[in-house]
Amino acid sequence: MRPGLRLYSLAAYLLAPVYCGALAWRGFRERGYWRGFGERLGYGPVIAGAAGAESGLAAERGPAASAAAAGARSLWLHAASVGEVQAAAGLVRALDERCPGAPLVITTMTPAGAARAKALLAALRAGGEADVRFLPLDLPGAVHRFFDRVAPRLGIIMETELWPNLFRECRRRRVPLVLASARLSERSARRYDRMRRVFEPTLAACALIAAQSEADAKRFLRLGAPPAAVRAVGNIKFDLEVPAAAAERGRLLRERYAGGRPMWVAGSTHDGEEQAALAAHALVRRAHPEALLVLAPRHPPRFREVGAMLERRQVAFARRSAQLSPAIEVLLLDTLGELLDLYAAADVVFVGGSLVPVGGHNLLEPAALGRPILTGPHHFNSPQIARLLRERNAVEVVHDARELGERVSELIAQPSARTMMGARARAVVEENRGALDRLVALIAPLLER
Repeated sequence: MRPGLRLYSLAAYLLAPVYCGALAWRGFRERGYWRGFGERLGYGPVIAGAAGAESGLAAERGPAASAAAAGARSLWLHAASVGEVQAAAGLVRALDERCPGAPLVITTMTPAGAARAKALLAALRAGGEADVRFLPLDLPGAVHRFFDRVAPRLGIIMETELWPNLFRECRRRRVPLVLASARLSERSARRYDRMRRVFEPTLAACALIAAQSEADAKRFLRLGAPPAAVRAVGNIKFDLEVPAAAAERGRLLRERYAGGRPMWVAGSTHDGEEQAALAAHALVRRAHPEALLVLAPRHPPRFREVGAMLERRQVAFARRSAQLSPAIEVLLLDTLGELLDLYAAADVVFVGGSLVPVGGHNLLEPAALGRPILTGPHHFNSPQIARLLRERNAVEVVHDARELGERVSELIAQPSARTMMGARARAVVEENRGALDRLVALIAPLLER
């Protein structure tokens, strides 16, 4: 082990109790953090084919495991949370088509990401068993146990998570590793460059770095990534598949909750944005007294918190999970998996994580649906997407509750402006499709290797 990696591993071991304590504390708000805790230490189910030649896991499973080992190694994909899982949906389907019947393992970091991944695999395999687990901590022992149990023949990590021990173990076991739809901001590149002795060999473990843009590719090369491994293929988020039934589900939701009333959605909001959306809605209702706001907090643990805030403010609201009150001003979306349908139902969409410095959430879902989009000024999570949409006047930036309320009011009053803005957004998505096909073409030789 290199000296730099040895120091990194020592620091990781020292910080592991702090991280585990933080997860346990988060569990008081979201119980999902208490489940599957052993997986974060590398434990978990042993898939068929993980015979454990290096660790003796064959003894745990018996002769059948050894017999299955040769042909049943898994395809492993890591998607940190809900956004990455959504972006990976098309890739998961492509892998399943190319390797039918192969064990498919998805790792994630959050309970919400795990729930979305299980739903994706269940739909893909007609309700069959979904192997979804948490990614282990980047400790040599935890990583070793994880690989013994999962036995991947290929590893794919969505976007950019550089875990030195995990990458080293891929290289040691000759598992081809892919960074898919990889992005690296200038700020992150400078941070990694300060630990170049650790991250240059980490990047050298990658068989393929499929970057979102030429600028991202150049930054990976600057950090020491092997030139032969780096390709600019585009952002596979543009290849999202909007279910054909989303429009019909949206129509039914609108009929139930809004009828002929104007309706706008504030989606994936964070603390501070719900308050801004309510202030904006007060302005909207001055011009459009019947308007309905759908408020969709980003994280499930905040559903109850936002509901309590609405009660304190004496706002007439209903929870999506409960019976409808007929005279509501606000619908609180406290269920999972329905935001896309409500985007389809909306006249105007505001995408959160952008009025507060979180970095912005998925602009492409409402864009693919042809909806007029408003967003705040913070887009450092997906700057290229935000830039493309702004250049085409397919999204408008607002800076506070007043601007948000004014633009929602104006767009509600101008159906033709809404239609044109939504059409421009959909055109941006359609024009930038194709990254998924290019990525799959680059992965195919690694599957055959």
